[in-house]
Amino acid sequence: MAQYLEYKDQNISVGDTVRVHQEITEGDKKRIQIFEGIVIAIKNEGSGKSFTVRKIGANSIGVEKIFPVLLPSIKKIEVKRQGAVRRSKLYYLRDKVGKAASRIKEKNTFNKQTKA
Repeated sequence: MAQYLEYKDQNISVGDTVRVHQEITEGDKKRIQIFEGIVIAIKNEGSGKSFTVRKIGANSIGVEKIFPVLLPSIKKIEVKRQGAVRRSKLYYLRDKVGKAASRIKEKNTFNKQTKA
């Protein structure tokens, strides 16, 4: 089973496509920068929890960022898609190119309704 972490009453697991809103300070100005990609790893080690997000940038260049969970500059994390994966570390995505790098099946999140 893939690893997950809780961030402000929200479960984020490996394989999810997330948008991380991070506050960037440039001189006197502050702005919000969004980094969208697939969570490929989660490290749950006490107060040093962190997660790695990978996206495919321009010219099919892979970009990875490691975000500590307790980083004060992270303002919001949006889960765009929940991925159905069997591994806790998706490092094999580093070898994939193009569309294959982001091809992860979506998790079934339907609710079973019982007949009354």
